[in-house]
Amino acid sequence: MHTQIHQGSCLCERVRYEVAGKLGPVVYCHCKRCRKAAGSAFIAAAPVAKADFNITHGESTLKTYRSEAGVHRAFCSHCGSPIMAYRESDPNTLRLRIGSLDTPLPTPVSAHIFVASKAEWHVIHDDAPQYAERP
Repeated sequence: MHTQIHQGSCLCERVRYEVAGKLGPVVYCHCKRCRKAAGSAFIAAAPVAKADFNITHGESTLKTYRSEAGVHRAFCSHCGSPIMAYRESDPNTLRLRIGSLDTPLPTPVSAHIFVASKAEWHVIHDDAPQYAERP
């Protein structure tokens, strides 16, 4: 069986990575913390196994911010691009920021989460399921 390799990078391409495994369901998270971290209406993320994720270039450029909630958000310290995040309660599952992928995304969005706290100025225009919080 052939494993697809997904590749990605930050905006300045100082950080590059590969995922040698399956991307989990893509969700759009509308919570306030994700909106602040992204500077946008939501983030697009998919879970990936930490064992399948490999920084191929620029690991020393990757920096991490730890929130009070125990979430570590990794980003390029040069251009600021978010790459992935993980929870201290589940360090073996990374939440890959889909916008950093350079290879095509194999699946559409599976759900919108935390829509109860979404930006009031944003209107959701697709048919993916919507959840007030995490399903």
